[in-house]
Amino acid sequence: MRLLVTGGAGFIGSHVVAELVQAGHQVTVVDDLSTGRAEWVAPPARLLVGDVVNPGGWDAAVGSVDAVIHLAAQVSVAAAEREPSRDARVNVEGTLAVLEWAARRGVREVRLASSAAVYGHPSQLPVPEDARLEPISFYGLHKLAAEWAVRHWASRHAMAAVVLRLANVYGPRQRAQGEGGVVAVFARALAAGEPPVIHGDGEQTRDFVYVQDVARVFAWQLGAVAGEHVFNVGTGQACSVNALWQRMAELFGGPVPTPRYGPPRPGDIRHSRLDPTRLGRWGIGATTPLATGLRATIDHFRDQATD
Repeated sequence: MRLLVTGGAGFIGSHVVAELVQAGHQVTVVDDLSTGRAEWVAPPARLLVGDVVNPGGWDAAVGSVDAVIHLAAQVSVAAAEREPSRDARVNVEGTLAVLEWAARRGVREVRLASSAAVYGHPSQLPVPEDARLEPISFYGLHKLAAEWAVRHWASRHAMAAVVLRLANVYGPRQRAQGEGGVVAVFARALAAGEPPVIHGDGEQTRDFVYVQDVARVFAWQLGAVAGEHVFNVGTGQACSVNALWQRMAELFGGPVPTPRYGPPRPGDIRHSRLDPTRLGRWGIGATTPLATGLRATIDHFRDQATD
């Protein structure tokens, strides 16, 4: 298939592109390289540097496309609380711009990276896809708006729509700078021998899913679906932030720094764990054990520290 991947030079996107290339798809990437890297785009995928909010800057260079995988996003909950208008521009306006572009081009399928943040404080654990949607952050609110936009637009234009609500994705290439994921923050701290900051008491829990498993889901049955589908992408298992630090310290080996504790971050959910049953019925799921994924991530940061 001929595919367009927005954000395909970033953390998750670059792994998705590698999976698609390996499967024999023809892939074009659009990425503004604000967080991604050109060297992460697996050949022979083609990289166009551009902003998803302005498709006019890259439209003519794309060529024919059968399906779009939309990963370009602002991914920090805390940054969205500080600058909600910027978050809305990237996560809502950017999604609408890509949808309008896709409709003009006759694209047959759109896949969207959404988030567990759309559920807000869950009323049950693990959280199924039909749970109440009450986001407590601008990030979650804007991700939910993007979901609704994709589903509405797809129904109007006879596109297939697959919305993937991601748990806490981790793995090699994740950014530890600024508001990076906690696994990346811990891995960088271990590699540098510096104490990480844990926000809150560390007893908040998350569902950590390895990035390669996520990439396989995005590539699963491309071109073979019809209608609208929403899937949780997670393991169904919970791990506290404190327990995560202990596991990573044990895997790292040797003396490790003692973490420092800071205030909770605005918009953070206390407990999050996704029910992956529907995804399993679709024929795919997360299979990488946490220890295996954490070791690969630690090794990646350790290698970076010695380069």
